[in-house]
Amino acid sequence: MTDSIALIQDLNRSYGWEISDALTTTQLEDLLAETLNEWIRSDFEKLVQFLYRIDVSESKLKSLLEENTEEDTGHLLARLVLERQWQKIQTRRQFKPGETPSDEERW
Repeated sequence: MTDSIALIQDLNRSYGWEISDALTTTQLEDLLAETLNEWIRSDFEKLVQFLYRIDVSESKLKSLLEENTEEDTGHLLARLVLERQWQKIQTRRQFKPGETPSDEERW
């Protein structure tokens, strides 16, 4: 399974979306950026709740926004969201129930 498919399936499962598995990671970022920009314009509370639910680091977000004032905010947020979702996927894979970590991994 490719990274983009894993991200899409996770987003669909976690947030009730219906994003096509056929999208590339770049297309997924663009689609997410468009949605986030729309929330910035029309439903900021929804954006805040979504970022809270995703568990995007507030300090990382502030720093990124301050350092990249010329870049599209939706794309900055989309990259953070995808990065955080990917971290969650990796953590779930690492700690799948029924799989016993090796002695080295336990340390």
